[in-house]
Amino acid sequence: MDVMNPKEPMEFVCMACDDARCHFKPLHAHRRPLGDRDVLITLKFCGVCHSDLHNAGGHMAGVMGPPKYPFVPGHELAGIVVAVGSAVTMFSVGDRAGVGCIVDSCLKCVKCEAGEEQMCVNKMTGTYGSDDKHGRAATWPPGGQTLGGYATFHVVDERFGVKIPATYPLEAAGPVMCAGVTMYDPMKRYGVKRGSKVGIVGLGGLGVMGAKIARALGAEVTVISRSATKETLALRCGATNFVCSEDKEDMRRARGTLDLILNTVPIAHDYFRFQKLLKHSGGEDGQRAKQVILGLHSGLATGMVALGLKGKKTPLAASGIGGIRATQEVMDLCAAHDIVPEYRVVPVSQLTEIYEELDSGNDSGIRYVLDIASMAQAVKEGNEESLCTSGPPQLSPSRSSLNGQGIIGEIAKLFCCCYIC
Repeated sequence: MDVMNPKEPMEFVCMACDDARCHFKPLHAHRRPLGDRDVLITLKFCGVCHSDLHNAGGHMAGVMGPPKYPFVPGHELAGIVVAVGSAVTMFSVGDRAGVGCIVDSCLKCVKCEAGEEQMCVNKMTGTYGSDDKHGRAATWPPGGQTLGGYATFHVVDERFGVKIPATYPLEAAGPVMCAGVTMYDPMKRYGVKRGSKVGIVGLGGLGVMGAKIARALGAEVTVISRSATKETLALRCGATNFVCSEDKEDMRRARGTLDLILNTVPIAHDYFRFQKLLKHSGGEDGQRAKQVILGLHSGLATGMVALGLKGKKTPLAASGIGGIRATQEVMDLCAAHDIVPEYRVVPVSQLTEIYEELDSGNDSGIRYVLDIASMAQAVKEGNEESLCTSGPPQLSPSRSSLNGQGIIGEIAKLFCCCYIC
């Protein structure tokens, strides 16, 4: 599709689902007219994140409310700038640009001023499935929810765009702005440096990026996986050690060896068992060795409660995405160290198969990246039928336990078993 007049609402085509079955089909919609500080990006690629499945499938309804349909996921956007607003200074036409998980925040609170827009006191606006709260993420028509990157175009305020270095593969950039920053942010927050001993639980899309980034920061990396077959992949991604979590002897040998554990498992599980792998002594700044929950399940809330109660002295914490500053930092770090995710570029017509793979656990560790450029070409040629998926994916019931009952149960374990003492 050709770029429309940026001063008017711009028609684009996206892949949307109408309900929690996640059956994606082409949909025509509009982006807002270009504002003074807006950047118009022709998208070339968009990564598919496990949280896309969680959100589109309504797995977050217990804590965030049910999703509004039609729903267009995608927060791993990469493309080329084709127009800029009159007040834009950070991007120029022809630049390679990306958009991660955030498209707006208040920009005034203490968190925003610290570059942590994801923790905005007045609530940030997500790239998809979110309301415009501060006036920089307007939809067209006004009052709708943000539509993500399974789409041909995107409009974003320049302060929430990410510069993609010229040397970095454009098709690999999207996952860096999600998986990359999700892993990098807690490493930065908790002081990972040369000689740090970092454990990565789970070797899916997040874990693979985490191992590579931790190694680039100089850490000694231990990958912990339930599957012994992951050892070859772990070593290839920079791990020094591998622990099979189903092997009691492996777990025994690893006791008390780690400064930081980043737990990436996306479903409810017994994460407390990994606490035994942490060192017992604290750092010079009073911080304790800790496990950080990153997966979207009930344990995320438990980690937040523990962090709120104990601060830097907690041995259990939680983390989500990172802010724009951290996103740009990890993008530049990956370019400097030639860190790319294990990825595969696929047509949008394979979304059904991708969602089934993510739902089954994604043992390959591959980040799937949608070929948006080919999607746009099909639209231009009047061949939208080629974009249609085979039907709704066959998905298991949600295993996140991210609801009131699941969260209360996990928090009860936190106190009853004295895990934060």
